[in-house]
Amino acid sequence: MKKFVLFALLGLGFMSSAMAAQDEAEVISRIKLVGEVCVQGKPCSVKTPVVAAAAAPAPGAAPRSGEEIFKAVCSGCHGAGVMGAPKFGTADWAPRVAKGKATLYQHALGGFNMMPAKGGCAVCSEQEIKNGVDYMAK
Repeated sequence: MKKFVLFALLGLGFMSSAMAAQDEAEVISRIKLVGEVCVQGKPCSVKTPVVAAAAAPAPGAAPRSGEEIFKAVCSGCHGAGVMGAPKFGTADWAPRVAKGKATLYQHALGGFNMMPAKGGCAVCSEQEIKNGVDYMAK
């Protein structure tokens, strides 16, 4: 009987180590990196296009158009409706437009719900953010 118990315990020990290795592999696959930092001018293995952050306009330049701001800043969330953002070109905007431009501007400039102030674009001017709002709300 003692031999049986000893072999059973050894068998369980081997099984638990095999299961631990499998669990570890599953954990590693779940926490692996999902992105890569690429530096302009250096080779990069990323297969998808990289969207650059919105650059500041040249000093004295005219404010960027609403379409330019949308493409550079707003499309990341408003293109796909991330975290409840109203999707560009859909009826999602109707109840928001009904509140008036002043409210839309206030939310875009100061932040609203999950959206940070200016949509996270620190280099965008107030007028550029308003241009972006006008473009999305039309």
